[in-house]
Amino acid sequence: MKNIAVIGAGTMGNGIAHTFAQKGFKVFLIDISEKSIEMGMATILKNLDRMIAKGAITEADKKATIENIITYNDIKDGVINADLVVEAATENSTLKLNIFKELSQVCSKDTILATNTSSISITQIASVVSNPERVIGMHFMNPVPIMKLVEIIRGYNTSDAVTEQIMDLSKQLDKTPVEVNDYPGFVANRILMPMINESIETLYNGVAGVPEIDTVMKLGMAHPMGPLQLADFIGLDVCLSILNVMHDGFKNPKYAPCPLLVNMVMAGKLGVKSGEGFYDYSESKKADKVAKMFA
Repeated sequence: MKNIAVIGAGTMGNGIAHTFAQKGFKVFLIDISEKSIEMGMATILKNLDRMIAKGAITEADKKATIENIITYNDIKDGVINADLVVEAATENSTLKLNIFKELSQVCSKDTILATNTSSISITQIASVVSNPERVIGMHFMNPVPIMKLVEIIRGYNTSDAVTEQIMDLSKQLDKTPVEVNDYPGFVANRILMPMINESIETLYNGVAGVPEIDTVMKLGMAHPMGPLQLADFIGLDVCLSILNVMHDGFKNPKYAPCPLLVNMVMAGKLGVKSGEGFYDYSESKKADKVAKMFA
């Protein structure tokens, strides 16, 4: 497996492309938006420069990594020679199903089709693909070049052979793959999102403020960042989407998103990417300043 197509040049997509390219794979980075491609490549360059500054890689490593990436604006052109396609588009089931329908038509029947979804059913995605046994979940963690975990999610029809290939491939990336079964939220988000949602409920109910909640979890539970800061980092719209998937999938009220989260997303307060969430990021990407409405 040498040629990897990555669909989506956003935060996860460019991180996945970076990781594969740095390990010597040929990467075809695909996005319908030329602006997204430009921003994605700029992010990869910035992250490589940061790694050089830390002494983790050399200028030659950076050059080789960039040379391993070819960009495309059309899925058909980008996946034609791929051994593996990793879809990393927005966490929207309709969009993902449409992408996989197209992949089923334009890819070789032997091409493994993976999705970086953080919550959507692999079995549902595979249902629109011929040879559904080749569909699997590869849930990378953000930031992809740094985080070691990859959740490997088997759909109902995913074959043993495909699972073994993807587990082995993840190890080639110096990642730690963990195999899990296909249920809403898998393991990572099934545990993480209720914690984030409960943190928002705690704020909503006036138990404590934003910095107080985050400080308790950082100092008391040894978390590297507080849950509200983490929610901003993930994107509040993404958090809401995942909670909705779990709520719909399990029909359990414990997964119902907090009204405060719903309102913030409707108001466009999405966290770091919009400049404001629970913290104000207008001057710094660090969570140094609490958003005005919570100050």
